[in-house]
Amino acid sequence: MTAPKSGVDRALVKSLKDREDARYAAAHPRAAELMVRARASMPNGVPMAWFRSSYHHLPPWAVEGHGAHFTDADGHEYRDFNIADMSMFAGYAPEPLVRAVSDRIARGNQFLLPVEDAIVVSEELAHRFGLPKWQYTSSATHANTEAIRAARATTGREKVILFDGKYLGHFDAGLVELDDDGRPIPEERGLRADVVDGTVIVPWNDEAALLRALEGREIAIVLTEPAITNNIGLLLPDPGFHDALRRLTRETGTLLAYDETHTQVVGPGGLVHAWALQPDIVTAGKSLAGGVPFGAWGMTDAVAEVLEQRKGPDGERSGLVAIGGTIFGNALALAAARAVMTEILTPEAYAHTQRLGAKLADGMRASVAAHGLPWHIHHLGPRSGYTFQPTPIRNGAEGRAAADELLTRLIRIWLANRGVWEAIVGAGPVCSVPCSDEDVDAYLGAWDELLGVLTA
Repeated sequence: MTAPKSGVDRALVKSLKDREDARYAAAHPRAAELMVRARASMPNGVPMAWFRSSYHHLPPWAVEGHGAHFTDADGHEYRDFNIADMSMFAGYAPEPLVRAVSDRIARGNQFLLPVEDAIVVSEELAHRFGLPKWQYTSSATHANTEAIRAARATTGREKVILFDGKYLGHFDAGLVELDDDGRPIPEERGLRADVVDGTVIVPWNDEAALLRALEGREIAIVLTEPAITNNIGLLLPDPGFHDALRRLTRETGTLLAYDETHTQVVGPGGLVHAWALQPDIVTAGKSLAGGVPFGAWGMTDAVAEVLEQRKGPDGERSGLVAIGGTIFGNALALAAARAVMTEILTPEAYAHTQRLGAKLADGMRASVAAHGLPWHIHHLGPRSGYTFQPTPIRNGAEGRAAADELLTRLIRIWLANRGVWEAIVGAGPVCSVPCSDEDVDAYLGAWDELLGVLTA
């Protein structure tokens, strides 16, 4: 039986995946031992559920990482093209980051007080993204949560617009999706049933649907990645879509926020800078501090004004916006962010990763063509990826229709068994700062080998 769009025999995919799963299990006895022990003290045997749910196989237990490679408890070394879901874009254990966090931890890493690094980091982010004022959290999820609260305080409205196909973090308003009949539902268990009342899901690249959602003037904020990258492959904007998004949000008094957590890897200032976008808020995290827990959100002066605290004559406070956390903006995270942005994520580093990203995409595209597969290979800066149809996907519905989880899982386990790590199903390979031509060649060799077997 052949899949409708992938052009690959389903029985062959299943048999190959079963074989590769067995090969992986045989090569990871220590991982299996650790999992047995771990199940006694952790649900699913892991410290965070995604470590188990992201894979059909047992996760490898990481031991150490250097540059673009990491090693697991069974002694296998992997060339990492997932880089911890983008959070390690600067690489494992880069010298400037090791130096900065070692120095900071030795001098105290948390005070619940400001440190001078906060000024340097804020100035650097303002320069990169073009927004003048910044606040800090411990993850991009928290940054998105605070951005939404600030937008509600600014506009006096409550609802949020997200685009179908998104993933923007594990916060309540962000965990809403559409069912097969187009009705909003909670994505996972544990959410209030009425979480859907505050979130409106709109198709990406659909200006008319966006206008209908905004014209009631109930929306506080539209929150989106500039290009949707984090769940369903890659959804690029149609020409003029961002112009329409900015115009319609301004006309209806709605704030516009771009989440650059993944797309910031395309260059300094991410796609906001590259595409000259004009948001009210930008959120980011992950790789900006080299994987040290960190989130940031920048804003216009108008939004910042809402956050200004005005105390009464006896120091009493009133009208506070619900933002903040004890370890937000801590000295360790800010030292890490300063070192990463000023010493690692330089224009030269971005140019290197973009060259390798283009080489990877070109090589994948050449293999697909040589083997006669009807797949589209996409490319965005250091990122590449594949869609099991001949044309790019334009919205979430098209992405779901083109998805083939079994084939995607086969690709992942095939690569892993050949020392190439590309773990998260909704992402795609990314060339990190320490990635090399040899790493890309290894990926392309394993990729071409698999395509040859699939089309033999």
